[in-house]
Amino acid sequence: QVQLVESGGGLVQAGGSLRLSCAASGRTFRSYAMGWFRQAPGKEREFVAAIGWSGDNIYYADSMKGRFTISRDNAKNTVYLQMNSLKPEDTAVYYCAAGARDCSGYGCYLNKYDYWGQGTQVTVSS
Repeated sequence: QVQLVESGGGLVQAGGSLRLSCAASGRTFRSYAMGWFRQAPGKEREFVAAIGWSGDNIYYADSMKGRFTISRDNAKNTVYLQMNSLKPEDTAVYYCAAGARDCSGYGCYLNKYDYWGQGTQVTVSS
């Protein structure tokens, strides 16, 4: 079992940056693949990015490539999402999730994520 708590959301102008953090409880954080997802009002949840156990395997949704960077610090039980060049369409609740199976490449998109945080709101004004 792992518990996830996101932070770092807020209101930012278009073109700005935010860094989201997701702190995980438990001593087995390094054995979870971690993903970021988002859900905008009236829309389905959308995959953003994911990272494998060691941090070497990373996968991004096409629309996030070049603007978002996912990383993890296993010593701090934390995964991050650095978001740059934010657009109004990035406005959503952002969730982190943990999956017990390691992943690489497209497998990180297909991975099963068993645990979810409560989400943090990101609002980008135009």
